[in-house]
Amino acid sequence: MMGMSRHDANEFPVRALGGPTAFFEYGGLRFLTDPTFDGPGDYPSPGATLTKTAPGTVTPADLGPIDVVLLSHDEHADNLDNSGRALLADVPLTLTTPGGGKRLGEKATGLADWEHIELNRPDGGTITVTGVPAIHGPGQREEIEPITGQVVGFVLTADGLPTVYVSGDNASLDAVKEIAERFAPVDTAILFAGAPRFPVLFDGAPLVLDSAQAAQATQILGVRRVVPVHHDSWAHFTEGRDELHAAFTAAGLADRLDRDWVAHA
Repeated sequence: MMGMSRHDANEFPVRALGGPTAFFEYGGLRFLTDPTFDGPGDYPSPGATLTKTAPGTVTPADLGPIDVVLLSHDEHADNLDNSGRALLADVPLTLTTPGGGKRLGEKATGLADWEHIELNRPDGGTITVTGVPAIHGPGQREEIEPITGQVVGFVLTADGLPTVYVSGDNASLDAVKEIAERFAPVDTAILFAGAPRFPVLFDGAPLVLDSAQAAQATQILGVRRVVPVHHDSWAHFTEGRDELHAAFTAAGLADRLDRDWVAHA
C-alpha cells in the first residue's frame, strides 16, 4: 500500500511525561507507568541518592483519573517518587512486583513472571496484563536482585487491540528474548532506556538498557513502534534522545521511533 508507514490504524497516543512516566489509553482504560512528578532535587533511595534534574511535564491533576498504574518497582525514587506514591491512593489498581504488591497495600497487586490478570473493558470484553521478566542490572537475576531489587515488565493484550510491551527497568536482552518467544511481534513498546549507571555498582555497567540494546530489543520483539522513556530528567541516566536516535538510525530502525516522541525532541 503506497503511502502507508509502519504507523498504522492500531496506533494510539502514548504521552512520555519525563523520566519513566508515560500515559496511554488502551481498551477504554487509562494507564500510567512508573509515576514520577516531583520537582528537581536529591532523593534518597536504597544504596544511593538520586538527583532529579528537570521537572515533569505535567501534574497528576493535569492527567485526570487513572484506572491502572503499571509500576515496574516501588523502591527507587526515579520510578516512584513522593507525588507518585500520593497518586496511588487515588488509583483503583496498581500492578507491580510481588514484593511491591505486599508493600503498597490493598490496591496493589503483584505479578510474578508470566502471571496475568484480566481487566474489564468499559465497552465489554477484557484486557489481559501479563507480568514479564525484567532484570535491573547486568547478569543473572539471582545475582542482581539482592543489589537492585525485583522489577517486573508488562505485556497488554486484548481482542482486536495491538500488543503492548512496557519493559520496566530491564537490562537483560535474554529476558527480552523470553518475552519475544511468547508475544512477538509487538505493536507498541514503551522501552525504558537511558543507560543509568553508578560507578559503585557492577563496575559502572548499565542498570537498564542502553540505546544500542534498546534497538536490539526492538529487533528481537519485532516492534512496530517504540516510545523510549527513562532517558531524561535524572543525573544517573547517561544516554538520552541523541544517543537513542543515533542507535536506532545505525540499526536501520529510525522509522520505528514514535512520531510524537521524535517531534518533541
